[in-house]
Amino acid sequence: MSQELWTQVDQYFADLLLPADPVLEAALKASDDAGLPAINVTPNQGKLLQLLAKIRGARTILEIGTLGGYSTIWLARALPADGRLITLEVDAKHAEVARQNIEFAGLAAIVDIRLGKALDTLPQLAAEGSGPYDMFFIDADKPSNPDYFKWALKLSRSGTIIIVDNVVRKGAVIDSANEDASVQGVRRLMEIMAAEPRVTATAIQTVGGKGYDGFAIALVNNNG
Repeated sequence: MSQELWTQVDQYFADLLLPADPVLEAALKASDDAGLPAINVTPNQGKLLQLLAKIRGARTILEIGTLGGYSTIWLARALPADGRLITLEVDAKHAEVARQNIEFAGLAAIVDIRLGKALDTLPQLAAEGSGPYDMFFIDADKPSNPDYFKWALKLSRSGTIIIVDNVVRKGAVIDSANEDASVQGVRRLMEIMAAEPRVTATAIQTVGGKGYDGFAIALVNNNG
């Protein structure tokens, strides 16, 4: 097994199941042209997020970590015309690229980009009475994953889906002695998920165009 094979299989599925999409392709190009890191979800993963949002019947989504807005577009397209997606981004340059991409996608009326540290913005959203949300996608700095998850619980309701990306860390997640802050952030997240009686959760390993990784998904059972 090799990265080359994983990428080829990813491309095979994408070619069959994901029609050419000039808007999404433009979003990736704009991000690349602006020098943003190429850490967006893959097309197949974007489609998975969209399908999960549709299966949930989501009307409200909160995304933590916008980057260039690629995953944001996938998610926002799953919402009804009166739906709402709030996405949180700490980097002003990333947020501006995302804003342009979202406008080009015709989704500016649905998507609200909030600039600032998510751990500052999340209390502001709570103070505004924002939420509860039907779905969360957490794909930001991994050391803060435990705090992001706790906030997602606070802003959720029964039936809310919480997805956290990049939890495998190329297998390093199983190494309790690993001193990498991202690995420890994921390990703490998994411990919190395991101990939290209000959610049912699992984690899935993945391979593909972005290598070996995975995601966690939790369903909120009772937030009362």
